[in-house]
Amino acid sequence: MAPKASMRRGRPKSVNPPSSSTGIQALNRGLDVLEALASHEGVTLTELSVHLGQSAATMYRVLTTLEQRRYAEASPEGQWFVGPEAFKRGSAFLRRTNIVERSRSVMRDLMSKTGETSNLDIEREGHVLFVSQVESHEMIRAYFPPGAISPLHASGIGKALLSAFDEEGLEGFIKGATFTRFTDKTIASAGRLREELQATRQRGYAVDDEERTIGMRCVAACILNRYSEAVAGISVSGPTARMPDVRLREIGVLVTDAAREISRRLGAD
Repeated sequence: MAPKASMRRGRPKSVNPPSSSTGIQALNRGLDVLEALASHEGVTLTELSVHLGQSAATMYRVLTTLEQRRYAEASPEGQWFVGPEAFKRGSAFLRRTNIVERSRSVMRDLMSKTGETSNLDIEREGHVLFVSQVESHEMIRAYFPPGAISPLHASGIGKALLSAFDEEGLEGFIKGATFTRFTDKTIASAGRLREELQATRQRGYAVDDEERTIGMRCVAACILNRYSEAVAGISVSGPTARMPDVRLREIGVLVTDAAREISRRLGAD
């Protein structure tokens, strides 16, 4: 019976016990496994081995080590998942700032008023990083899991944040930008981006008009800290059918009001 139970845990036929040795290679391998688990909703030992190009024995040693520390866990069917400890430690990133905590009630109110999903993002290395979301109750709705990223030039919050860059910062971003196209509406040039950012400043909010995903729109605004620095962005995302042109101004006002309230809670004037 023991071998059968081991197979259910995703264990290969023969494997040595986990090694206690440490090193940069071992650390990188462990992080590779953790990232792979996070990007899948359950993965078998064989799938993980193929995905990372490592032997099943090596992957099992890493997995059992992570499991001992509760960074990974296995199902009776032999699938591996991210464990609860990974979530707890990852949440420490969000505890570095009180933006998430102070934004939550405003985000719920914004979702209630618009009927669409409300998002909170921050900028990280030329991308927006999704850190919090309040989902719409609609059957068809926008969804971005915490930790997901999107290029600045192709997202509402990204363009809202870019609109707050000074000229030096914007020029630096443009020089390193690849302007990857996701749809026919994606901004694909520095000139077009500058035009869009100017319109964003005049409106007071940014619009993602199917630039990342066909059929989806987003309206976003910057959140400022006590030093009037743009530290995050809040947005409303939903299907174009429920966010037609005639609603964009209305939603824009609600989003900018929400951004202003969160900024106030962070100490902005």
